[in-house]
Amino acid sequence: MTTQSKFRVPKAELDGAYGKVMSVVAKKMWGEVPDVAYVMFHNKQVTKAVFGFEGKVKKFDKLDPTLSSYAQLASAAVIGCSWCMDFGYFLAHNDGLDVSKVREVPRWRDSDVFTDLERDVLEYAEAMTATPPTVDDWMVEKLTDRLGVEAVVELTMIIAIENQRSRFNSAMGLASQGYSDRCELAPLAT
Repeated sequence: MTTQSKFRVPKAELDGAYGKVMSVVAKKMWGEVPDVAYVMFHNKQVTKAVFGFEGKVKKFDKLDPTLSSYAQLASAAVIGCSWCMDFGYFLAHNDGLDVSKVREVPRWRDSDVFTDLERDVLEYAEAMTATPPTVDDWMVEKLTDRLGVEAVVELTMIIAIENQRSRFNSAMGLASQGYSDRCELAPLAT
């Protein structure tokens, strides 16, 4: 795949035992090493903390994974992180989500493919991602009534995490790496 990233720091060498393990695992999971790993690897503490945390995030289980994917993509779209959109589409495809719906996330307001609950989640993700956030009591109450408190807490955290990912990747100059090209989602909606 061809990266469109304009690295704002040089690509780090994935050296040493940790770098070799990371390379093998990444290639097995995604076919190649994500650009973000080359940036983070400049600081091993950051790399280990982030990837360790992401491993724990993958174990979240109170929210429907489809809603989680839609929320993350909506957040990435608001921020304009093409790397996150590209990788998010790829993950959604691999997780078996309906690609016709996944493709519509950035323009969900104009699309008729989403349920009322999915629209509420997408609206919440955008409201959380706005600067400053525009979340109101009604949004949280409505989601809590439909999903339960545990799921809303998870949803809120996953959107916050996507904000962190998208802002880091955008600041570091990371752009689409071509992951979505492998799953027939191109061209990506933005």
